[in-house]
Amino acid sequence: MSLSIETKPIPLAANADGVVRVGKTRVMLDTVVVAFQEGATAEEIVYQYPALDLADVYSVIGYYLRQRSEVEEYLQDRQQKADIIRRQNESRFPPQGVRERLLARRRSGDR
Repeated sequence: MSLSIETKPIPLAANADGVVRVGKTRVMLDTVVVAFQEGATAEEIVYQYPALDLADVYSVIGYYLRQRSEVEEYLQDRQQKADIIRRQNESRFPPQGVRERLLARRRSGDR
């Protein structure tokens, strides 16, 4: 019996915004890599995100390990963009006093 050895594409796809997702799921590359960096096994990641396929998670982890600097650069870019958006949102909707405003709104609605 001979073993069929073939190369399959890495199960990653970027959407129109440049966000990379795993397989045909909505789970982002960021999610899998951060979970792995925090010590989660592929099995634990699939348990936490059941939409993922175990073989896909292993492939993505392998890709990350082989292309670490490229993936880290992508993750840093995503974090910088997220920080900008957070600051913009906080400038439009200041987080200070949110709890008090929500409680006041709730009290006025109880009447």
